[in-house]
Amino acid sequence: MLTAALTGFGTGFSLILAIGAQNAFVLRQGLMRAHVFWICLVCALSDALLIALGVAGAGTIGAAFPWAITALTWAGAAFLAVYGGHSLRRAVHPGALRAAERGTGSLQAALLTCLALTWLNPHVYLDTLGLIGAVSTGFAGHRAKLAYGIGAALASAVFFFGLGYGARLAAPIFARPRAWAVLDVAIALVMWSIAASLVLGQLAVP
Repeated sequence: MLTAALTGFGTGFSLILAIGAQNAFVLRQGLMRAHVFWICLVCALSDALLIALGVAGAGTIGAAFPWAITALTWAGAAFLAVYGGHSLRRAVHPGALRAAERGTGSLQAALLTCLALTWLNPHVYLDTLGLIGAVSTGFAGHRAKLAYGIGAALASAVFFFGLGYGARLAAPIFARPRAWAVLDVAIALVMWSIAASLVLGQLAVP
């Protein structure tokens, strides 16, 4: 049981550690101290649900309905391209973070953006339904698979809450507008690079 849980934690953490659109959004929300708890909770719960489906064997859905993955890929690429444009526009007119400042965006808008970055990202399905689900097949018995899934879901929660609340440690750096400009340019490049990889991947499909 412990081995399965540790394997799940290590697998989940290693997959989620890579810089991505979702992580960049959580980081920015954390720096602004805007709806951090709810953003981190939505990310963690979304991953937990997908991990549960992956461990349960729902990864075969992608093979049965390849058109769904294709549609999701194009929708995700379009959303990331637009979001990258918004980030670049913010970089042109950066603000500064003051000690007592909090984000002013609405919770609804933040949650909708978070859900889109999570559920319109085809890579999250490959990681959770595919890779995490595939590794779970190495454990026999429902209890071992459950422990593995819990470990992977826990890794996601630890990462997102750590990123969201740990971001405020960098707040003194982001008291300078230039730092925000650099961050938003980096976010735009991440969004566009992921969108480009999705599009190129689809164009390469015969």
